[in-house]
Amino acid sequence: MKPSRRPSVSSLLLRTCGCVLVSACLAASTSLPPSEVKITTDGDYRRIQANGIPDHEPGQFPNRRNPNTIAPQAYDYKVPLHPKLAAKPSPFRMQPFGIAVNGVVFDPFAAEWWQNDPNSGWQYEPQGGAIDLGIDSSNAHVQPNGAYHYHGIPNGLLEKLSSNKPQMTLLGWAADGFPIYGPWGYSEANNASSSVKKLASSYAVKAGERPAGSPGGKYDGSFVQDYEYVEGSGDLDANNGRQGVTPEFPKGTYYYVLTNEYPFIPRQFAGTPDASFERRGPPGGGGFGPPGRGRRGGPGGPPGMRPPPRGGLPPPPF
Repeated sequence: MKPSRRPSVSSLLLRTCGCVLVSACLAASTSLPPSEVKITTDGDYRRIQANGIPDHEPGQFPNRRNPNTIAPQAYDYKVPLHPKLAAKPSPFRMQPFGIAVNGVVFDPFAAEWWQNDPNSGWQYEPQGGAIDLGIDSSNAHVQPNGAYHYHGIPNGLLEKLSSNKPQMTLLGWAADGFPIYGPWGYSEANNASSSVKKLASSYAVKAGERPAGSPGGKYDGSFVQDYEYVEGSGDLDANNGRQGVTPEFPKGTYYYVLTNEYPFIPRQFAGTPDASFERRGPPGGGGFGPPGRGRRGGPGGPPGMRPPPRGGLPPPPF
């Protein structure tokens, strides 16, 4: 199957150059304000300002597992316009990985820890099945401050931009400036005439039992620490990305891919993330209560949750 050459909203976003692009779409829910996104270029940076309201139908919020209501945000991020690969990948600590072209942030981690202890070294994986965060069909839910954010492939946005057809689709920008694409990519990374396929992650659940001093039991994907990178087992590298051509970058670029399997959204940067993303995001975020209970919400995490250790939360185990 050859990729479609039809211009997409995302390709138009790329070609705005120094011009201001304002997207003000009617929010899917009549109770929400319009989705507003402004993307400009400023010297060596791409600046993305948005209110974080999705331009597709979100799930019902509040819901039984997520008591929070979607509310406008005041995002003001910038990413390098000409990103470069770093000498080695950079893990990140409870911050947005990037932002979608519709102004909703990608935020893969959850402030949910074994025994409610960030120092335990065992962090629940939001899509691992052990916890229910009230995530909707676009793999999103809402922080206590009202910030709607994605934990995986934003299906509503992907369907809107791709017309629900298998094609490479630019979905956003990572904090280090590299583009983020949906799950479809060229079967030959540097051949835009090759067929498209769903690109596979190179992560897998570890074999065997968790060690002493841990939650115990077999590795089953419940925790971030249950996964390991298996080089060459999939199409993507340890950053869940690869080098290749794309519709927006016909000469080639490094790009990230959102996948249907772990890590869903990448958990480390191939480049250097901009400082504008260096906070637990969206702002005012926190946990939603321990597994097995209704998600209580509240700034700073659930009652009884220990504060993060000084110097920040521990990095992912890669």
